[in-house]
Amino acid sequence: MASTYVNDLRLEEMANGENSGTWGTKTNVNLELIGEALGFGTRAIADASTDNITIADGTSDADRAMFLNLTGGGQACTVTLLPNTSSKVWIMKNATSYALTFTQGSGANAIIAAGQTKVIATDGAGAGAVVYELGALTLNGDVTSAGTFNPLGDTAAGDLAAVGYTSVLGAILTGQGSTNDVTLVNDADGTVLSIPTGTTNVDVVGDVTGANFQPDGDTAAGDNAAFGYTSVLGAILTGQGSTNDVTLVNDADATVLGIPTGTTNVDIVGVATATTFEPDGDTAAGDNAAIGYTAAEGLILTGQGSTNDVTIKNDADADVIEIPTGTTNVTVVGGLGVGKVVTAKTDTDTSNTGNVTLDFATNQNFVLTFTGNVTLVNPSTETVGQSGIIVCIQDGTGSRTLTLGTDYESPAGGGITLSTAANAVDLIPYFVKASNSILIGAPQLAFS
Repeated sequence: MASTYVNDLRLEEMANGENSGTWGTKTNVNLELIGEALGFGTRAIADASTDNITIADGTSDADRAMFLNLTGGGQACTVTLLPNTSSKVWIMKNATSYALTFTQGSGANAIIAAGQTKVIATDGAGAGAVVYELGALTLNGDVTSAGTFNPLGDTAAGDLAAVGYTSVLGAILTGQGSTNDVTLVNDADGTVLSIPTGTTNVDVVGDVTGANFQPDGDTAAGDNAAFGYTSVLGAILTGQGSTNDVTLVNDADATVLGIPTGTTNVDIVGVATATTFEPDGDTAAGDNAAIGYTAAEGLILTGQGSTNDVTIKNDADADVIEIPTGTTNVTVVGGLGVGKVVTAKTDTDTSNTGNVTLDFATNQNFVLTFTGNVTLVNPSTETVGQSGIIVCIQDGTGSRTLTLGTDYESPAGGGITLSTAANAVDLIPYFVKASNSILIGAPQLAFS
């Protein structure tokens, strides 16, 4: 009966009574082949789409080696492990530049990417043989490597702790803890960064430094402190404090700028400087001091003081222009130089008869058409030092007279006599000497 090679390592199995005198030699060969099957071998893969790795019957063969370094190649290749009845474990290192697919029969195959090393096993089931690869691996000790660790698959929601990879997400770190899903600690075992369980939040214990920080989501009203961004609002700084919602401090921890809680106000502690300052809203009566703007009024300066509402000072802190509190008056402390014509406010009234009260607080000059006899009653709005003119025009009837109240003082107390012709125009100068004392000059009569 002849020898056979039906075992998984293709060792020679001698029949009874055969190979007399050579049993020692053949046994030694078998022992060497067993050692070869536990060792290292190198195999060049053909530059073709298919190739075979065949364990030779009873002779030395690198294909039998437990660790097989696969070189050569030149394209993706499907490698058939023969014979298909051999059940064996290999550690395959793909040293080619292309993926290698390992098959033995019609069952499942194993793929080893270029540069990878995998543990694979054949079941030797003949035509339906399967090639297995090492799946989950549980180790009790530490895993160290002089190179890198390159996971190839995604992690799963149920993983207690896993490192994974997908071509879309890149490296993935997944965990599942009662407090945090992921925790990064320093060499003193102190927490540096954590992802609280079941959230998408990240808690950083220490400082965060970087060239820039680019948030891509909005903040929310309930945020204690948050930095966000929207395409409409741009960068957003949100806070929630008992005094201020947002506070900017300097390196001495002193407040520089504050946004009081629940308001749209900004309090600046120091000086605010800028090339321009462009307000876009009106001021209000209750403002202590405000600069505003409306399309109708233009620039608005509003204040509220016990003496003046607005005061403009020079560099020596001395008053230059004052608007006394609650008035529409303007007081110029020094000289007033005007580069253009100054036009006084003039009241033009085309119907005057009987008692007429001039409003000196509103007007400097008065143009009055008499439609009847007129009495200028004592005013209460004059200002000491005020001066101007009163123009008196007779209507189409003429002969209208002018009587003066006691506050109006005429030369020698003789009163005022106007032109009597219809449509006559007379001009009377005046000067306010004191309260209740308005000096009336001699009229210039009959302008034509």
